[in-house]
Amino acid sequence: MTQLELQAFLAVTRTGSFSQAAQSLFVSQPALSRRIRTLEEELGFRLLERQKGSRLVEPTLEGRAFLPMAEHLLSIWEEAR
Repeated sequence: MTQLELQAFLAVTRTGSFSQAAQSLFVSQPALSRRIRTLEEELGFRLLERQKGSRLVEPTLEGRAFLPMAEHLLSIWEEAR
């Protein structure tokens, strides 16, 4: 789990969109998707529900439970820096 992966997850949950999150982080949408996929693989569950035919993305039940932890981990990283 990296700081970039956590930032990607939090940006998608804030914006509700992969493209808007990618834009806010100044990365390509495929790069953002890879970060999220890598984080999901490491955790062993899906964090985001991607709707076919819709650009809106919502956190899964597990994603909602992980959200406060992701925010906390990111704050620890920033504090350590």
